[in-house]
Formats: sequence, C-alpha cells, structure tokens
Amino acid sequence: MSNRSLRRVAMTSAGALALLLLAGFLAPRWLVSLATMALANGLVSMGIVVMMRSGVVPFGQGLVFAAGGYAAALAFNKLGVTDVLALSAFGGVAAFLLAAPFAPLLARYRGIFFAMLTLALSMVLYGVLVKTEALGGSDGFNVSRPSLFGQRAVDGGTPLLLWCVTATITCVLAALVRLYCDSARGLLSLAVRENELRVEYLGMSTANLVAWNYALAAFLGGVGGALGVLALGHIDPSFSYWTTSGEFVFVAILAGHHSVIAVLTASFLLELVRSFSSAYFPNTWQLVLGLFLLLVIRFLPDGLGSLSDRLRPLRRAAIRRDMT
Repeated sequence: MSNRSLRRVAMTSAGALALLLLAGFLAPRWLVSLATMALANGLVSMGIVVMMRSGVVPFGQGLVFAAGGYAAALAFNKLGVTDVLALSAFGGVAAFLLAAPFAPLLARYRGIFFAMLTLALSMVLYGVLVKTEALGGSDGFNVSRPSLFGQRAVDGGTPLLLWCVTATITCVLAALVRLYCDSARGLLSLAVRENELRVEYLGMSTANLVAWNYALAAFLGGVGGALGVLALGHIDPSFSYWTTSGEFVFVAILAGHHSVIAVLTASFLLELVRSFSSAYFPNTWQLVLGLFLLLVIRFLPDGLGSLSDRLRPLRRAAIRRDMT
C-alpha cells in the first residue's frame, strides 16, 4: 500500500474521530448511550464484513461477542481490572483465543454449512452460560463504572467517557480494517469469494485465509462485546443468543462490503430504527425492521457502502463540467 493511501486512511479516521467526539459533547445523553452501543455492535458487524469479503457469512458472532463481554466483566469483578482500555483489549484477546481452535475447522466449509456451524457454536456457549450459576446463570450479573488511566468519571459523566473511548477504539480499528482490506491478503479475500480454485493455483491457501479472517473477526467481536458490556453495565447469556447474532448479520447486509464507514452507519441506523419503532410500534417493531431491510435490499442491493460507487460517476461528471 502506498504512503498516499496510508495518509488518506489516517486523515479520514482522525477526521471521523473528531466529528464523533464533538457530536458526543453536543448530543443529548440518550443519543450518546445509543450511539455507544451502535459503535460497539458495529465492530462485531465489521468482522462479519471481513468474512463476507472471502465469501462466507458467520451466523454465530454472538459467540465472540459474549466471550469478549464475559471476559471483560469477569476481569472487572474478579480481577479488579477497571481500566476501559485494558478491559477492551482483554475482551478482544479472550474472543480471539476462544475462536482460534475452531478457525481451521470452519475454514473447510462454505455457504450454509459455515453459517450453521458458527451458529451451533454460539448456541452451545449460550447453553453453557445459562446453566453456569457461577456466571450468573440466565440472569447474568452487573458491572460497575469503569475507569480510564486510574481515574473514574464524575457522577453522570460515565456515558460520555465511554463514548469517547468507544469512538476512539472504533476509529482506530476501522482504520486498521480498511488497511487490511486494501492489502494483498484483503484483496485476495475478494478473489476467494469469486473463484477459490484460481487462488489455489496462485499458491495461496484459501482455507488459511478464511481461518485468519475468522480470527480477525473474532477479535473485533470480542472488543465490541467488552465495550457493549461496559456501556450497558450488565452481561447475560442473551449476548450469545441467535437473535443477537442475527442483528449483526442484519447490519452487515445493510452495509455491504464496500465501506467500513457504512458498517458503523448501518449499525447506528439499526439502533435508531429499533429504538423509535419499539417506542411507537411496540408490538410490531420487528416488522418495521424487516421492511427497512427489504427497502435497502430493493434499492441498494450491494448495501449502503455502494452509494459511494454510484455517486462517483456523478462527481466526475460534475468536475468535467466545471473544467469545461
């Protein structure tokens, strides 16, 4: 990757972070809390998008989401680790270590078999968590206010602190994912999706590539789970339930695989639509979400990220008109 591309990604990430931090100070408290969860969930969906680029869709990312969340919560309550950055890293590493042994096995499958195997792993973890009283059983357990560099926020300032940390971590990881997608391995992922056999002829192991993409997605999901637990202040087995995994896939399909920013935007839109539809249509909010997804698939079959590709010819035409 050229230095120009690196600078562009770094500048875009820095600009996005500045806008997010400014928005956090100006937005109402309820919107800040909602956006914090949206970014945390968006990291999980970002991992799914990485997998989608290699032609597979995991339906069980609740596995790594719950693993990261429980790891961070246990480190907080049992080990006394309260720093939000340390807890986020702890969640990501725990999810990576849990997913790593399954990666070589899952990488051998494609299509519905890959999706169902990942879903089965997630539901196995759900069953274990529900039956384990030491982890709170079906009720889970609470997590108190985290700190940053040994300092806790003043009363009422924890949501803003978590927003700033979550936005920073998300922008850094989004930039790294963008760089990975533009690297040789990231571009080979697209080739695997189109024609695995030709990639094998080039001397690249497609199974190895899919396995590493799954491990990368697990780390992102673990960080998202840790941040989500700290934002909610509670953890329970529903983090690993199939409906939670389905929401992550929903966001990934809504965003498409063209843009990292589109994933975070789609996650925020999902939280907004779910929040308002459950408030105004409490008995039919799932129907509203379904209609929303159908409209996007109908008019943007490649996801929200494809908007930039559609608008690029229009921008070029406008530039040519200005030059003439």
